Amino acid sequence: MAGHGAPDADIFEAGGLQVAIVAASWHTEVMDGLLAGAERALADFRAAARVVRVPGTFELPVAADALARQGYDAVVALGVVVRGGTPHFEYVCRAATDGLTRVALDHGVAVGFGVLTCDTDQQALDRAGLEGSQEDKGYEATAAALLTARTLQELGAPTP
Repeated sequence: MAGHGAPDADIFEAGGLQVAIVAASWHTEVMDGLLAGAERALADFRAAARVVRVPGTFELPVAADALARQGYDAVVALGVVVRGGTPHFEYVCRAATDGLTRVALDHGVAVGFGVLTCDTDQQALDRAGLEGSQEDKGYEATAAALLTARTLQELGAPTP
């Protein structure tokens, strides 16, 4: 697992931040775990979020862009892509990564990257924050987005 070396979350009162979560619908069990992890992070940071569902990981960037345009301080993107026998995996992973990066840079908004890109279903389950999982990527992506949003506010970063 790649989770070793992760920093401890600097938990703060994030109730003043406008937060949105956009989550894919494929791989229900994994997505339920990612969303539950995001909700645990929101509770720890005493924040609330609007949750928007999209069909799949490919659709995350366009929904994240729409949320960023609405003025959210942080957008958390949650999805999962499991490698198959075709190049589809590479196309979807690249599109999601590039698209979410564009949202962050084009809008100056914190984007939490909670997209699992796994070789197997078991790898996704191990990262989903479910009972028995080794990692909680929904929590991590949400905490990262909140911490980055706070940093952007402290920097006085203007929104493009």
